[in-house]
Amino acid sequence: MNTIVQDHQDNFDTLNEAFKNDDVCLMDCIEKATGEHVAVICATTIDPKTKEYVMVPFARFFNGNPYEMLINPSDPKYIKEI
Repeated sequence: MNTIVQDHQDNFDTLNEAFKNDDVCLMDCIEKATGEHVAVICATTIDPKTKEYVMVPFARFFNGNPYEMLINPSDPKYIKEI
């Protein structure tokens, strides 16, 4: 059984490669469900047919304090949640 981290490893590796190649950007998007503006980390590429940039969203930043929003694995509460 894979953990959620293992399920995202390929995307993380792709994003890491994009950072190495300076093929990333930070983009302002609007979350459909809430209408909230969110900062999204995107890998960038150029469409060979149109020669236009394509933004591939990979991750978003937290709006607010992530320490108040998350339970990290070193916290005893984490074990109770899984």
